[in-house]
Amino acid sequence: MSSVLDIIRGGDSSLSAVKRLAARAPHYKAALLKHDAVELLAPIPQPLRNIFCVGRNYLDHVKEGYAARGTELKLPEVPQFFTKATHAMNSSTGDVRLDPRLTQHLDYEVELAVIMGRGGRDIGPEQAFDHIFGYAVSNDVTARDVQRRHDQWFKGKSLDTTFPFGPWIVDREEIGDPTTLELVMSVNGEERQRAHVSQMIFDIPTLIASLSAGLTLEAGDIIATGTPSGVGYAMKPPQRLRGGDRMITSISRIGELTNRIVEV
Repeated sequence: MSSVLDIIRGGDSSLSAVKRLAARAPHYKAALLKHDAVELLAPIPQPLRNIFCVGRNYLDHVKEGYAARGTELKLPEVPQFFTKATHAMNSSTGDVRLDPRLTQHLDYEVELAVIMGRGGRDIGPEQAFDHIFGYAVSNDVTARDVQRRHDQWFKGKSLDTTFPFGPWIVDREEIGDPTTLELVMSVNGEERQRAHVSQMIFDIPTLIASLSAGLTLEAGDIIATGTPSGVGYAMKPPQRLRGGDRMITSISRIGELTNRIVEV
């Protein structure tokens, strides 16, 4: 096993081997590296395919979006899926590129990422958790003006470095009930978003069942499950990320990402 993806694809036997090594780690203190002595890469630096994402999955976020556009509220009747390209992947401390020639309105979105441990098609909601390997923190950084200019989500969501992810993957058994997890986003020390996973419109089993209907999911697939209210474009006045801004994206019992916006 040479990567986290190998562990995921190795199934229960690989995870059990890793847990045995972790249990023996205290006996080899001299050989262990301190956390601040290493640079953490994204747990899956090169996803095998695009990252699956869910739009408009928290009620207050849906409300703020329609209010910002001045249109009548309409709740989604089914999960709204889109993808981010693989080169959007970033680490828990990596810089996020801001090219002002391309976008003037970069925004943040704290999201719980679900990592699939077993593939499958037509997965029923009652089997969904059996297919999950674990959970991570993610930040679905979005170029709002690019999104609107192209009149779809893919391009504005897929710019390079715009998916900070990590800082590690916590396996599902350690988390237990993911609805208890709390998501928080701050920018330059100012809290912008705070919510619980329990506030999702479509819960995790529903998302997996809906996405896998007629579409085969694979071990290692990443699903970003949506963001709560508090995004920059819906604030009054609207706020946008600028060069030098520092985002801290955190989820309780998992960890946090610290990423800086760098103008290029």
